[in-house]
Amino acid sequence: MFYISNILKAKINKSKIQTKSVTKLVKHALKLTLVPHKKNDYRPHLIRRYGLMAIIFVAIGMQLGYNGTTTGNVLGRETDITVSSLLEQTNHARIQAGEPTLSINDKLNQAAYLKAQDMLAKQYWAHNAPDGTQPWKWFGDVGYNYNEAGENLAKNFSTTSGVMTAWLNSSEHKANILKSEYQDVGFAVVNGQMDQKPISIVVALYGMPAEKAAASVAGASNTFSEASQSSQTNVLTQFAIAIQSITPAAMGGLTLIALAIVVAAFAHAYRRKLPKSLRQSWYRHHGLYKVTGLMSLGLIIILIYGGGQI
Repeated sequence: MFYISNILKAKINKSKIQTKSVTKLVKHALKLTLVPHKKNDYRPHLIRRYGLMAIIFVAIGMQLGYNGTTTGNVLGRETDITVSSLLEQTNHARIQAGEPTLSINDKLNQAAYLKAQDMLAKQYWAHNAPDGTQPWKWFGDVGYNYNEAGENLAKNFSTTSGVMTAWLNSSEHKANILKSEYQDVGFAVVNGQMDQKPISIVVALYGMPAEKAAASVAGASNTFSEASQSSQTNVLTQFAIAIQSITPAAMGGLTLIALAIVVAAFAHAYRRKLPKSLRQSWYRHHGLYKVTGLMSLGLIIILIYGGGQI
């Protein structure tokens, strides 16, 4: 029994030693990778050539993998926008503004879908079609009779929060979302091709149903609100919209790039401790160059995977 106890103790001690060794190795590797110090010549491995290549490879690979798992096409555009999430965030904005919530209307859902399909079929991005067809046509086609109605459009957003941020930072789009008279809403989220490029379209139709006889399909006696697509937002708002619009995979890539930017900034602070041979070359300011390059890479990712248009 004593012999077995000694064997168990020896195994436990060996396991503890191995755990400590692994922990020590991990800490040493992280220090070489992330912290500028004498043993890595004040040039952390993360921001050396192979480290930067690994960052680019991982950032691109995460996005391609995300596209592949969500769309089946590594180059495809994917959105997590749904009718339910649009309704939830629309009503949240209305509650915050002290307005009554809207109810989903099946006819308006159908009308929004028809409008989105019309834009794809005729290859246009506007409230009015090139042939002169106006938005209220879709209300009449599905038999939704209204006293007041409105339309918001968005394209190439990846998240509902991105769409709502953009709409709420545009006075005309915001007015449609918060208008007191509206009672019903319908949404459509449709993917397709426009100008031979993938596109994701969001159509929102708002309405106050007519109280009496059927409204004229021509809309002559009704009020219809179109949010202008020329609405401008400031640079900070556009950046916030872009950040909220990117995919989770792209956000992961940006997080990795942000880490590398911090490491590069610290490395630049230690530039005077570089080996003499490197202090006379471009390596003296290598950290600053890499901060600039990494920030440019991050902006490119945001431009590619973020943004959207209303």
